[in-house]
Amino acid sequence: MDPSEVEFLAEKEMVKIIPNFSLDKIYLIGGDLGPFNPGLPVDVPVWLALNLKQRQKCRIVPPAWMDVEKLEEIRELERKEDAFTPVPSPYYMELTKLLLNYASDNIPKADEIRTLVKDIWDTRIAKLRLSADSFISQLEAHAKLDNLTLMEINTIRAFLLDSLNCMYKLRSNLQPGS
Repeated sequence: MDPSEVEFLAEKEMVKIIPNFSLDKIYLIGGDLGPFNPGLPVDVPVWLALNLKQRQKCRIVPPAWMDVEKLEEIRELERKEDAFTPVPSPYYMELTKLLLNYASDNIPKADEIRTLVKDIWDTRIAKLRLSADSFISQLEAHAKLDNLTLMEINTIRAFLLDSLNCMYKLRSNLQPGS
């Protein structure tokens, strides 16, 4: 899975919008959406929210976790703990990128949020690299990857697979009778 596929999955996450138009329910394969009434919040997938926002048909309400104070708490907890801590959304990085790129005018303190999410990401990726290095240097056979997101796993996947393949080749050449 590449980053664009992970972002595609993230676009299915639900977000609240406040429409400025009227429309009855929309019946889609993935489920019914609406009705849409001006000023009344409604939950829609991110892909639809972004489409409506680009057409100036709605205002996007940022997710509850997309708040400076909450993100600062998450960042501090992530820095303190050795293990990976739970993240506010399985697609926190992708949603932040999408919402801030297309609807930053709807998100209070957008620049601070962007910086905090990047700090959380950097901390988690550094921790992931250290974990992978430790995993490989200790010749482990399996690893526990609790609380990682798809994008984080995707980031380290190529390195980890290549490392494990090299370790396998080295081990198989060291076996007696090979």
